[in-house]
Amino acid sequence: MPLALTGWEIGLLSTAVVFIILALVASMVVPRSRPEFPSRYLGWFIAGCIVLFVGQVTAVILLAEVGEEHEAAAETGPGETETETTETEPTETETTETETTETETTETEPTETTDTTPPPAGGAGDPVAGKEVFLGSSGCGSCHTLADAGTSGSIGPNLDESQPPAELVVDRVTNGSGAMPSFSDSLSEQQIQDVAAYVSSAAGG
Repeated sequence: MPLALTGWEIGLLSTAVVFIILALVASMVVPRSRPEFPSRYLGWFIAGCIVLFVGQVTAVILLAEVGEEHEAAAETGPGETETETTETEPTETETTETETTETETTETEPTETTDTTPPPAGGAGDPVAGKEVFLGSSGCGSCHTLADAGTSGSIGPNLDESQPPAELVVDRVTNGSGAMPSFSDSLSEQQIQDVAAYVSSAAGG
């Protein structure tokens, strides 16, 4: 129905009607009165057709965009924006008071642990007794060179050059390392401490 057409629809329809009327006049009416049409005006006629065609296409594109905007505005309704901003009422967050529970600190009685760490060097072993262990049945001199003991073994490290601390000697004699076996079965803990004190004090001297 024409009365139901909006402004943009009327503009689009009018542009199409103008283009159709000009096409009909140029193809049917003018040739009857001027059979030679367009003859020498062929260039102008083609240029005019191109201009009308471009104008028609431009009008269709522009009016179609306007029509889409109007339809989108009509769908949202009068006085309503496209994106409805929903007012969110601030909800009062109830802060629940968490009762602080007193954590009972259970007093744990200290358990007696056997101290397996070797005592620090210096005073833990007797270097004099350690020299006897070094030269005794342990056979340390057969593998190691130590000038103070008069040994020149070459299987193990040269103790005069490496100058190991007492802690390292205790670890090597107790646990062994590489080709060196563990002497924890053949030497007591005190003997190990003694030989460690001797090697650490006599090496490099």
